[in-house]
Amino acid sequence: MKILYPQLYVSSLFNINLDMLKARGIKGIIFDLDNTIIPRDQNTISIDIYNWILELKKQNFKLCIVSNNRRQNRVSFLAEKLGILYIYKAAKPRRKAFCKGMQLLGTDVNTTAVIGDQVFTDVIGGNRLGLFTILVVPLPGKEFWGTYFFNRQLEKLVLHKIKKHLT
Repeated sequence: MKILYPQLYVSSLFNINLDMLKARGIKGIIFDLDNTIIPRDQNTISIDIYNWILELKKQNFKLCIVSNNRRQNRVSFLAEKLGILYIYKAAKPRRKAFCKGMQLLGTDVNTTAVIGDQVFTDVIGGNRLGLFTILVVPLPGKEFWGTYFFNRQLEKLVLHKIKKHLT
């Protein structure tokens, strides 16, 4: 059951304490894309997210998107707008894309955090490698049908336990 629990659960990316990440030795951050950085049904990055990513870069965090999205055009377009590396068709929670992300960032399991909106892809994938995992409440918007009908329904069963475990 521990594999389902993130080390941190926040309502927004903006609630992540960057000083705490630095104190933990985090140098690189692997982000999920859809419903974490940007709603899945949008193609415009908010100015707040753009500025937050700039702040991460100013604070010398290395950044990479690791997305299960199969549309390279979407992932590459948004990653390039943010000026960060990316991996698409990641097949999370499999380890391979997380390892490739760390390789691109030049980080390791002790210096990398994973931030995403799904327990069964982002959190489990990061926890399988021993990364620092942060679960964020999903952004509003249309979800991939498989995410909505499968992952979100299962997440409902464990989210109350996750919240209880982290308090």
